[in-house]
Amino acid sequence: MISRIDLRGAAFPEGGIDRDLLPRAELDVEAALEKVRPICDDVRHRGTAALVDYARRFDGVTIERVRVPREALTRALTELDPAVRAALEESIRRARLVHREQRRTDHTTRVVPGGTVTERWVPVERVGLYVPGGRSVYPSSVVMNVVPAQEAGVGSMAVASPPQSEFGGLPHPTILAACELLGVEEVYAAGGAQAVAMFAYGTEECRPVSLVTGPGNIYVAAAKRLLKGRIGIDAEAGPTEIAILADTTADPVHVAADLISQAEHDPLAASVLVTDSEELAAAVEKELDAQVAASKHAEERIRPALAGRQSGIVLVDGLEQGLAVVDAYAAEHLEIQTRDAAQVAARVRNAGAIFVGPYAPVSLGDYAAGSNHVLPTGGCACHSSGLSVQSFLRGIHVVDYTRQALAEVAGHVVTLAEAEDLPAHGAAVKARFDWKVPGDK
Repeated sequence: MISRIDLRGAAFPEGGIDRDLLPRAELDVEAALEKVRPICDDVRHRGTAALVDYARRFDGVTIERVRVPREALTRALTELDPAVRAALEESIRRARLVHREQRRTDHTTRVVPGGTVTERWVPVERVGLYVPGGRSVYPSSVVMNVVPAQEAGVGSMAVASPPQSEFGGLPHPTILAACELLGVEEVYAAGGAQAVAMFAYGTEECRPVSLVTGPGNIYVAAAKRLLKGRIGIDAEAGPTEIAILADTTADPVHVAADLISQAEHDPLAASVLVTDSEELAAAVEKELDAQVAASKHAEERIRPALAGRQSGIVLVDGLEQGLAVVDAYAAEHLEIQTRDAAQVAARVRNAGAIFVGPYAPVSLGDYAAGSNHVLPTGGCACHSSGLSVQSFLRGIHVVDYTRQALAEVAGHVVTLAEAEDLPAHGAAVKARFDWKVPGDK
């Protein structure tokens, strides 16, 4: 069901791990660009009419308007299962605890007497938050998008999620209920690339935004890449990933269950085990056979995901090699199930989120750890971070110098301007004085 990659002995590369040696999904965002380009252009020119057409074409629903009526949000929360509501409320509470601590404060540095630089943290004015709604329903993604935006102080936010035929062309009611619970009143029944285009260009119903965040499929990722620059984006998030670094102390039942938990998202989901124990690998393979057979989405999602080239068991000679592999892989979610797991986790450099020990499964982070589950995929964790309050803030430097403070450094400014053959830069400084500044010829 799941392949093996043996990097033990001479098979381990001396010069470091080549990412191409490791399991990875074939995700051609570049090719998808040509499919989403005409969709985005159509939304730009036809607005709501284009979104209505794409809802019929891609989602099989007939709608007259894209914005969700206010009463639909209220009704969704009223009719929400009390147990689901309680779980969402606890998820929100924990997420707020964590994200509130991420708030930034302005800081002023006194560079010289009379010269200061202040870094101001200003929230993005308006954001578009995308919540997937294809194979599964993700009210948790409403929480993960909205809470950090609110804690950052974003004043205007809109949520988009695909229309569902079984709910009269509205997004899933649990998604609507989560929006209502969080106080988000602006919600749109739009999915895929067309939703990103709606946010970027605006329509008769939806004002344009400055930033789009949230996970989605390859077409959402492609639209983000296409429109980046017109809008800011969090990341080109692709299919979900889990990597588990484990040794002989790991429980194969836990490891197999955690690999399956991510495989059930999508046939392209990646589940990777890195271990120095062939006994553990064999035990996990046996557990996978048993647990997958008893799983709800075994045939349409889990088996294809585990059997795909993006999943596998990587055998290494020891912990040091294992750490090298997981750092090269840069997983969206990384579990550490080893001896001294906290110490091992502290040595990891590249991961979207790290889950330490046997009682911190990825599914905890998906819902109620307090952490954020909108994370970089496809190896992007080596340079990108997960969604946070910081994602919705911009740092602005405010420069405040007196005449004397400028005079003291004017000579250096003029010298550097002339070194770069930009004499007008120096002239802009000299124009402020009725004498030649130090260093002037």
